[in-house]
Amino acid sequence: MDLIEEFSMFLAQSGKSENTIKTYVLNVQQYLQWFDDTYGLELNRLHRENILDYKAYLLHVQKHKGRHLNAKTINGRLSALCSFNRFLIHKGIQSDVVVDKQDFVKVQIEYANPCTIQKADVERFRQKILEAGDKRLYALVTILAYAGLRISEALDIKLSDLNLQMKELVVRKGKGGKQRLVYLNSKIVTAVREYLRTRKSDSEYLFASRESERVDRTVINKLFKRFSDTITPHMLRHFYCSRCLESGYSIHEIAAQAGHRDLKTTLIYTNPSREEMKRKAELL
Repeated sequence: MDLIEEFSMFLAQSGKSENTIKTYVLNVQQYLQWFDDTYGLELNRLHRENILDYKAYLLHVQKHKGRHLNAKTINGRLSALCSFNRFLIHKGIQSDVVVDKQDFVKVQIEYANPCTIQKADVERFRQKILEAGDKRLYALVTILAYAGLRISEALDIKLSDLNLQMKELVVRKGKGGKQRLVYLNSKIVTAVREYLRTRKSDSEYLFASRESERVDRTVINKLFKRFSDTITPHMLRHFYCSRCLESGYSIHEIAAQAGHRDLKTTLIYTNPSREEMKRKAELL
């Protein structure tokens, strides 16, 4: 077993989600590639000098190549290296901490509401999918847009988690490993019921495929692109939070429904949209 495989197992044992493990492994592999390209040597351990050089590379060299990385992306790569550092210490390969959160790039506060789509855009998107006859995707999109689930949470829904009569859904997997109760509207109930009428699978998961018990995230991303050049699963989550606020939900209610661990995340949606800020700028 190579070091990357062991690192992946270390993350799993630490309680990291499948998506987080994939991302961290990819980020560490990118660092190893940079290290090999830069020094022509195999990495034996992490050195702080190398980490800081890599950070400078991400901040400046990538920008000059026309592949500018934002602060969150860079911090994501450094976060993976923090975990890799802990893994190497756990393995006894090194004993010192050479990268931590103090090395992260300062993220500029987002003052604009991240939702960039309107209800008309979402409804048009749903209607295109409906007319194409894809009831599974239609049900999934309706859940994302009107229940605010993360795509990973939606694909993890089991039939036993749903109570369409009570209009309730138990989300058992998400950030932090906690479960929460999400309330469903009539749009969701109708879409899911119609999908279940045509569903032909013995899988315990709601969104099954012919190839596996649960449809893969990459398949959903491709289907989204077929029906829209702009709308993504995460954008529908932004749409949901904004709509909740407009509909009179409190910040705490939105945070509970969306599964936000930090109220600061929810508060972003109280800000005006980028379009509204641009309109106001023209009035100056």
